[in-house]
Amino acid sequence: MERPSSSSTVASASQPSFLQRTLERLFSTKSLKLTADEACPVAVVSLWRYLSEQSDSQLGSYSYDVTITDGTWRAKCFLDSALNHLVHTNHLRTGTGIRLTQCSFVYNERRLGHGFIQIEKLLLCGAQVSAVLLTRVKKENPSVLPLLVKHGMERSLVLQRDVPLQVTRKHYLPLWNNDDPEGDAWISGPPSSDQVLDVSKITLLCDLESAQRNTRNTLPLLVRIIHRSRLRYYGKFGLKIDFPYQAYFEVADQSGSMSLVLWNDLCPEFFQRLTVGTVLYLQNYTLKPSYSNRSRPQMDHHRMRNFTSVEICLNPRSPASVITVVSPKSVVSQWGLPDVAYQFTTRSELDNLTNNSACDVIGLVTFVGRVQRVKSKGNKGPEKFWTYRWIHAVDGTSERPFILELFSSSQPDVFNHICPMTYLVCTQMRVCQVEGSLPYLTSSCETEMFITGYHKGQPYVCHPRVKSFIQWTKTLKDSTVLQKTAVGGHYCYPHAPQTFTQSAADTSGQLPLVAAADLKSELETLQYREHKRLAIQGQIVAARYLKRPKSSEPQGTDTQQVPDVSTDAHQPADPDTHIALMAEERPDSLTTSGPSSPGEEVTVGKRKRSRKRGSQQSSHLTAQTKRRPGRGHAEEETQSDATSEAAHNEEEERQQPNLIQDPDRLCWESSSWLKQKEDVSTHLHHGGLYDDSVSQTFTLDERNVLLQWCNLHPSQWTPEQNTDTVRPAVCPGYYQITILGLNKQIAVEAAFLPVVHSGDPRAVGLPRNHHDNTMLSCLSSGFLGSLSDSVSQSEDALPEPEEVLVSAKELDEAHVVCVLDVCHLGADKVEVLINKVYRVTEFSQV
Repeated sequence: MERPSSSSTVASASQPSFLQRTLERLFSTKSLKLTADEACPVAVVSLWRYLSEQSDSQLGSYSYDVTITDGTWRAKCFLDSALNHLVHTNHLRTGTGIRLTQCSFVYNERRLGHGFIQIEKLLLCGAQVSAVLLTRVKKENPSVLPLLVKHGMERSLVLQRDVPLQVTRKHYLPLWNNDDPEGDAWISGPPSSDQVLDVSKITLLCDLESAQRNTRNTLPLLVRIIHRSRLRYYGKFGLKIDFPYQAYFEVADQSGSMSLVLWNDLCPEFFQRLTVGTVLYLQNYTLKPSYSNRSRPQMDHHRMRNFTSVEICLNPRSPASVITVVSPKSVVSQWGLPDVAYQFTTRSELDNLTNNSACDVIGLVTFVGRVQRVKSKGNKGPEKFWTYRWIHAVDGTSERPFILELFSSSQPDVFNHICPMTYLVCTQMRVCQVEGSLPYLTSSCETEMFITGYHKGQPYVCHPRVKSFIQWTKTLKDSTVLQKTAVGGHYCYPHAPQTFTQSAADTSGQLPLVAAADLKSELETLQYREHKRLAIQGQIVAARYLKRPKSSEPQGTDTQQVPDVSTDAHQPADPDTHIALMAEERPDSLTTSGPSSPGEEVTVGKRKRSRKRGSQQSSHLTAQTKRRPGRGHAEEETQSDATSEAAHNEEEERQQPNLIQDPDRLCWESSSWLKQKEDVSTHLHHGGLYDDSVSQTFTLDERNVLLQWCNLHPSQWTPEQNTDTVRPAVCPGYYQITILGLNKQIAVEAAFLPVVHSGDPRAVGLPRNHHDNTMLSCLSSGFLGSLSDSVSQSEDALPEPEEVLVSAKELDEAHVVCVLDVCHLGADKVEVLINKVYRVTEFSQV
């Protein structure tokens, strides 16, 4: 075992280390099982992902190393692949506590002096932040703690610092995507060269097309970078390349522009240094025919020739390219290198741009959505996810904001720090014109983004549109802008079309129609922050309104645990476990018991009477239900008034036989639901509303905690991470809808949170006209009341939930298509929200 330093020796003597004892016990046994008393809590301080040595269709394409600490030592361990699902769902995450219940020591038989602890079974502790980090490590960075290594394997210290334990892999990948630089191998910031360059003997780009077959004696190139793509990782099983990366650049000289490709080991060394505007002196490059099946930036605005038949290749070997980054102060105008050109578009001009055209934008950020993930389609190699987020930004030329869909651009420091009140510049954005929605912009492979703190030295700072924008922002008051800001919550764009259309020849459209039976599998296989939009056919058989308490998701303590997890697949659970169990024990719990999701059901009225079925007490919906809460009810009634009201209630009940109301709930049921639920084989209880589903108002004081909340969970824990929790979401309540599949075998719960005011980020692009506020109209339009800015939308102006539910009778036996937004929020939280409901008259098949 590694000889500890003097300071750690004292710590070890005064406080015996659990990890030390565990490693010593592994000397004499192949696999160690620990009892609950023996399994002391340890904290997860880092999670590392890399491509596995071989593919496993059941367990995934990637392996994970996890660094844990007991407060005295650190140990870098390999996570058994049977536990990978805990990372996929963010059950196992940095900062939390775990208890090891089974582990082993694995020797690398192909390498001398290399071995590691393999975690085979564990218990998850329930606290957001491990007590080990809060009490033992405190404000100290865990990376300063000594690393535990078996005696005789001290050389493994070098291997374990920033490379995978499976030593056939040479680098780590980001935890949640494949596009960002990850690890110490990625160099950023070395000074550019001030050496004197011989530019008397260089070749121009226009001469390379004819020279592509003879590149041995090519002269150096002197070029300026005018566009840069994001990184592309192309690793796959069996590929013997240490750093399988490539990045495309567009470079230009006085004769025109051409594509340049940075390959493999050169990417970690140079990618972060080769920024737009940088001048390069290139030697020992090669030429090859251009790869046609790739995206390219739109460059008409540069007004130069574009040579597309060949591309310049920079390789780490055979031959080893020589790349010189020229210092800006060494660049002279006599070289004739073109300036970087931009095509900034204002929001007022956006509506007139054609679909898929490119533009650059600058705006003041007012809304930042949570980071989500989407699985790459058509990928033949290991599965990969794209990470993206939605942004609203204003530029003063229109009342409407830019709606931006930003995918990771290999700039994690920028992407993760976009927040309201920052100036955002995005280049090479593509226009998306969608019928029924406002146009939005989506990022391309060549998009780069810059926020406040990153603008200095960028070529666009002197652009007239940028200067004009800066002048406009000087007229704004921070307090006024802050009132219109928001972060996080559910957000999905564009809005679903007015008509649901399915092609008879091609059913794989952008909005897939899935069978109810397949929905269960879709929900169970979601990974952390993975978002999907799906549609299912069926009937709405029940609807109810649930009030949300001030804190619907109480945090656990470090003593809470989930069952021992190893090779068993982890199934998504209902937001409240005890509610899910109750629903299993009583099939009719959705209509005869309390709430089945986070929240408190609304109570209306005072009077009760026995219902003919069951023993539950219910009251009747009366005309009085239209009175607003807080306006006061008479505390005493005369006997004659009570008798009259009871008679009126009985008549109302006969007219509304499916509206159920008691002190615990208010809900509507289809006339056939009581009988149909007896035949339901699967009931998916995912209809809760989480704090993560509701956007928050942004404040400068809460900036860090709000950014941490809406970003993806980090791969490394540091003391700087804020342990404060986000304040409870301001949301009085929501509707919970029960959808029964057409074959009446599967039912699913979905939450519906209608837009109720124009300040909600989801209101952008929704129609501002009135509708009749029936249940079906709300589900179809997505909003309640009117979103007109000219009308002051107060809470009193909104219809009460019971008024909306009264109208639900038109849903009885109606065939509908429900568009669902589903997203895995981490651990057991799976968000299922209704985006839109189509009537049968809104179906179309072509």
